[in-house]
Amino acid sequence: MKADPTLPPVTLRCAVLTISSRRTAAEDTTGDYLAAVLGEAGHTLHARALCPDDRYQIRRILSDWIADPAVQVILCNGGTGFSHGKSTIPAVTPLLDQVVPGFGELFRHLSWLDIGASALQSDALGGTANDTLVFCLPGSTGACRLAWEKILLSQLDSRQRPCNFASAYRAPTASTEP
Repeated sequence: MKADPTLPPVTLRCAVLTISSRRTAAEDTTGDYLAAVLGEAGHTLHARALCPDDRYQIRRILSDWIADPAVQVILCNGGTGFSHGKSTIPAVTPLLDQVVPGFGELFRHLSWLDIGASALQSDALGGTANDTLVFCLPGSTGACRLAWEKILLSQLDSRQRPCNFASAYRAPTASTEP
């Protein structure tokens, strides 16, 4: 499907959270990538943070952003791989009001086409919390590029048809009734 060019796009206010106990801000190429593509797509980067792979620190930052009416979309990257210390999905899941069941499955399918059976080790997740869209992606720039180009770019475009995640943020049209 395609975007309807007759509709005005909606600019979403977004936040990017990089979850890593090893990266510094200077080494956060995945966060840099996500911030750049959000801007290229016409969205606004409202907040950005880097936090260690600790479920309580992740929840603290996400809870603040979810409670902030200025934040409409949160993109998390990192902490989703298969390991004993991963904490992103356990940190985020209790905060969600609704899960987008197909998001993780679609990402893993696309990842499988790209990297084969290693795609099983990704716990990509999408959902909503307090009317804020929350997406958890792997920490590699390649995986985030795949998620952005194949899923999020179109789904965060309010003009995408037949449906998208961004339409809920479209300003209501003026009523013609008295």
